[in-house]
Amino acid sequence: MSCLDDYRMTLKGREFLPLMVGGMGTNISTSALVLAIEKLGGIAHLSDAMLPTVADKELGTDFTKQKTILLKKFSGSFDKSLEKFDLAALAEVSDRYFRNVMDKVSGKGLVLVNCMEKLTMNDQLGTLKTRLNSALNAGVDGITMSAGLHLNSLKLMQDNPRFKDALLGLVVSSTRALNLFLKRTSSIGRKLDYIVVEGPLAGGHLGFGEDWRNYKLENIVKDVVQHVKECGLNIPVLGAGGVFSGQDDINLIEQCGAAGAQVATRFTIAQESGLPQQVKEIYLDSKEEDVVVNHLSPTGYLMRMLKSSPAITAKIHPNCESYGYMLSGGSCPYLKEFEAQEQGAIRGENSKCCLCTQMRNYKVWTCGTTVSKLKETVKRSASGWELPSAEQIWNDYRFGKNSK
Repeated sequence: MSCLDDYRMTLKGREFLPLMVGGMGTNISTSALVLAIEKLGGIAHLSDAMLPTVADKELGTDFTKQKTILLKKFSGSFDKSLEKFDLAALAEVSDRYFRNVMDKVSGKGLVLVNCMEKLTMNDQLGTLKTRLNSALNAGVDGITMSAGLHLNSLKLMQDNPRFKDALLGLVVSSTRALNLFLKRTSSIGRKLDYIVVEGPLAGGHLGFGEDWRNYKLENIVKDVVQHVKECGLNIPVLGAGGVFSGQDDINLIEQCGAAGAQVATRFTIAQESGLPQQVKEIYLDSKEEDVVVNHLSPTGYLMRMLKSSPAITAKIHPNCESYGYMLSGGSCPYLKEFEAQEQGAIRGENSKCCLCTQMRNYKVWTCGTTVSKLKETVKRSASGWELPSAEQIWNDYRFGKNSK
């Protein structure tokens, strides 16, 4: 039986193992995890979700503290219209964080950034433009545009000196979404370098509605591959969501025409992962029935997570002054719900959560459907689970010849 190491994927003239590690926020995909994969000649994503808070933790910056002080005067109001991110400060902290990572790369692999459009930050276009261009300016190898249609993102980057040479990819969950992007951006003259097709079994935010069970990754990949050919695009299409082994990746390549796969769930328990030790153990102890898809996210997207995630039942005061990454037009669904509860207009459990605070505190335990299989990949001694390194997980994908 062949293994994934027998295959290669080409990006801008360079050959790589046909595998990408997705960008898990907030700071689950740490710089240590990403650099470990890059040094193996692999491709891995940082996430720019709530990046200023990540930089504060890893680099000792004080962006969040200064933002909190500046906006403290609005803390007593449920109208957050005037709470804006300082774009210059956002650019500075993003630049510092990404440069700090890129200064440590080996040059063997690629460091990409996963950029979510749904981080509206009370100024969607302004903050998105700052985030995209700061990453390019700092020298990252490329950007993967996710969690949204990104119909304006290429335009927001087109004046950047690295717009042509950096890798630019897009995450879609349907041919329709891809077609909308291609039509809207056709006049810009910048083609995508790769496409990631995220299926219904992925972790975190999903690009599907309540009927997600009616879709299969394999079918969507086939449709997207065919559409890419019809459009005359000669670029890799990768599948994501439920790809637990190298053999699963090979199946996408051989049976669906994919160039490779993007994976994430298995790396949540890596030694280098940002998840706290006790949460990694909860992932390892989980069963198939412990996974739930819900409406907890204020983004409007469905989310897949462990049903024991503390955020599901927590009721906390919104921390918009410190964070505010979900704000749009001065509010967000959780803020509105919290206000209604405070005023006695509604009762009962929350239907949304304060995603900023809960993600920052690792209380939203997002995962793919394969999380219950993680225990099959590691050993358990008398002292507990023996967590694998990112290198060990990568090599299991690369050289493994079975579905475990």
